[in-house]
Formats: sequence, structure tokens, C-alpha cells
Amino acid sequence: MKRLLPILALSTLFLAGSALADDAQAIRQRLAEWTTAFNTGDKATACDLFSKTLVSDYRGQGEAGYAARCALITRALDDKARRFRYAADIKEVIVSGDLAVVRLTWTLTIEPGGAKSVEPGLDVFAREPDGKWRIIRYMAYEE
Repeated sequence: MKRLLPILALSTLFLAGSALADDAQAIRQRLAEWTTAFNTGDKATACDLFSKTLVSDYRGQGEAGYAARCALITRALDDKARRFRYAADIKEVIVSGDLAVVRLTWTLTIEPGGAKSVEPGLDVFAREPDGKWRIIRYMAYEE
């Protein structure tokens, strides 16, 4: 039995590492789904990335919760004069239990005209009771 203990300990570490990698991939997938939803005008799916307990801080806009951020997404997607498209560059995903931190940069392109906004940020995700990872806090700014 003493010989098996190190093997069991290593297998437990491997399984924990595997679960963290799976969670990081699930978060990356949620961000990819959000990007597709936003870029195709799917407001419900775009808003679903955010927790109802969201507290966000975007430089120049101040703090806002879920309702305000979802209303902003809705206004952008309903704008008939302009089209907004996002692309994400995920720098890292750090998972610890039911919390995760994502360091990323969003690039927003606005048509017509091709104006670009580069927006580095930090998102804090939580695994909510339904099993989905959602953003509970984020800070971002435009370069």
C-alpha cells in the first residue's frame, strides 16, 4: 500500500490539472460563443455571458451592473447606422476552483469606416449554480 500512495497522489494531481484545463477550455468556449453571438446580433446569448451579479468598470463609463451592460449591448446591436464586431485575444486563463481570471484584449471594429478600438481587460468568472461560467467582475479600458 505504501508503494501505491505516491502513484495515487500523482493521479489525483493529474486529474485536478485535467479538470482545470477543462474549465479553462470551457471559459475560452464561452468567450468564443459570446463573440459569435455579438457579431451575429444574438442579444440573449451575448447577455448570458454576464452574471446577474455583474459589477463592471470600463474606463470613462464608471461602474455598471448586468442591466446596464446588457442594455448597452442591445443598443449597439440594434443600431441600424453602424455595425460593431468584436475579436478576442485571450492572453491567459487562470482557474482556481469555481473562480477564474481571464486576461484578454478585445478589438472592436465599427463599420462603416473601419474605426478600431483596442480594449485590454481583466474578467473574473464564476461557475454559477447552473454549471455555466459567467463574468461576475470585469475591468477594461480603451488604449
